[in-house]
Amino acid sequence: MREPKRGIGAFSANLALRILIGLPMVLPYHWRVPLLGWLSARVIAPLAGYNRRTRSNLAYACPELSEAEIRRLCLEVADNAGRVLAELYSPRDRIARHASLPLTGPGVAALQQAKAEGRPIVAVSGHFGNYDTLRLAFHQRGYNIGGLYRPMHNAYFNAHYVRRLTELAEPLFEQGRRGLGQMIKHLRGGNMIAILTDQRNVQDGTPLSFFGKTALTPLSAAELALKHDALFVCCYAIRRENGLDFDLVVEEPVPHSDAETMMQAVNDSLEARVRAHMGQWLWVHNRWNLHARGHKDNPTAN
Repeated sequence: MREPKRGIGAFSANLALRILIGLPMVLPYHWRVPLLGWLSARVIAPLAGYNRRTRSNLAYACPELSEAEIRRLCLEVADNAGRVLAELYSPRDRIARHASLPLTGPGVAALQQAKAEGRPIVAVSGHFGNYDTLRLAFHQRGYNIGGLYRPMHNAYFNAHYVRRLTELAEPLFEQGRRGLGQMIKHLRGGNMIAILTDQRNVQDGTPLSFFGKTALTPLSAAELALKHDALFVCCYAIRRENGLDFDLVVEEPVPHSDAETMMQAVNDSLEARVRAHMGQWLWVHNRWNLHARGHKDNPTAN
């Protein structure tokens, strides 16, 4: 894991980002969320080089897309990311607005049964829609959910980021040996954990398929479900056309078999959701390690 950045440069970057995020917060919720989405798509993403990364991944995974479609998706991806950030910094508004959103999908009954029986639950998702809305929804419905998160590289911003995450629900477990131990203890107690599985894992990822390409995928979520006889289920918070609310979908539980088969099912599930809502996945991630493959548009470069 990378060492967190500190020093005057990191502090200045944290301050600038805090100001950029903080200014729209004076507006009503239904204005601030689209405004930060617009700023992300029109200002932040082009300056930060995120559009280049999105283009590179789209060209690799979906070579059939036209230039017009790629331009549209660059805007949509960055807009969704900005909205997620605005929502993260609006916990009270989200708690009030999203309390009545129903859980839907063929896996809801199995989820409720596991909760009633005190059976552990491993819920997996990806950087799609607003994944953190699921954590809020489960917490509001009485699930004792713990979330695994990857710390931000900027140490100053990370402290602020974690405080915002905990305002929605606790506990949270930092990615790493200590956090993993805490998360396993939580799961063993018959509780629920939430894990995002769609980032490339160089250290212990297994080569599985995603969009028909090899993608290093961690097996740990499935291994935890197998070891602790936990319900293993894919869940999604899909942004609605109004840009402010979500459809919360719980899919049919993934049957227990072996970790690779189960995680391939997770990749297939996420791929189907992304293909249906291409602009809602964070295409900025270096999911396929294009730099190592010698791809002409290195997504790790700004």
